[in-house]
Amino acid sequence: MAKSNSDYAEFNKDDVEVIDKTTPFKKYFQVDEYTLRHKKHEGGWSQPINREIFERGHASGMLPYDPVADVIILVEQFRPGSFAAGYNPWLLEVPAGIIEEGQTPEDVAIRETHEETGCTAKRLELIADYLVSPGGSTESLHLYCVEVDSTEALEFAGLEHEGEHIRVLKVPVAEAFDMLENGYMHNSTGIIALQWLKMNHKDIRDKWCK
Repeated sequence: MAKSNSDYAEFNKDDVEVIDKTTPFKKYFQVDEYTLRHKKHEGGWSQPINREIFERGHASGMLPYDPVADVIILVEQFRPGSFAAGYNPWLLEVPAGIIEEGQTPEDVAIRETHEETGCTAKRLELIADYLVSPGGSTESLHLYCVEVDSTEALEFAGLEHEGEHIRVLKVPVAEAFDMLENGYMHNSTGIIALQWLKMNHKDIRDKWCK
């Protein structure tokens, strides 16, 4: 069984004291302000720390993979954060979606695969479950490799009422690995997904082609 961070960390969430918590901003996203202190490795407690935390919620990401055609599905869409950071705001990504209350990460992976690519999810393989930016955000991401039939892929997808305008790309795996090696993927989820596929390509293709 794979080990988690808790198997190695000296402390856990019980070693943190929240002195105060407020929510100074809540709109499309939410920002919470914490005053807290925590135990120190060398003993004792830290001085009170004041931090603003971006309450982003939790999401599922998925790498749609057709093992028969040896093709993956990527999406391209406008990202305001990338624009504000000075990057090209049209990013190549893997599909992803927010986990709403009452939904499982697997539910979202299946739904978003169809909404963002047009493909039906057949089987899911967990790639990783990780915190996206734990220094200042609550966001976690469950990342899957999803078996699909790439002939079902649309040219354009997304929900207009959610402001999604998505271009769908079918990319041969060898080309996707070249994109990874040459820096064409500028988001961590896409990089992690492609690195996982590069390490597990033969095994997952053999498994799903049986």
